[in-house]
Amino acid sequence: MKKTYKIEVDCANCANLMQEAANKVEGVAKATVNFMTLKMIVEFAEGADHKEVMPRVLEACKKVESDCEIFF
Repeated sequence: MKKTYKIEVDCANCANLMQEAANKVEGVAKATVNFMTLKMIVEFAEGADHKEVMPRVLEACKKVESDCEIFF
């Protein structure tokens, strides 16, 4: 399953770091962050529940940029 989320991030470099962090979260098959559109596209691993995975993605991203936000 693939879902798109609106994000709030301050710079393109932080967006890249958030993408790297999101891709390391268990349950994420592939995450792509687009700074220009302020969107994150997350493809979830087979059998992963997006409602359980996304809070962990947000936690990982906040380690990169503490004031980032993902609206899910």
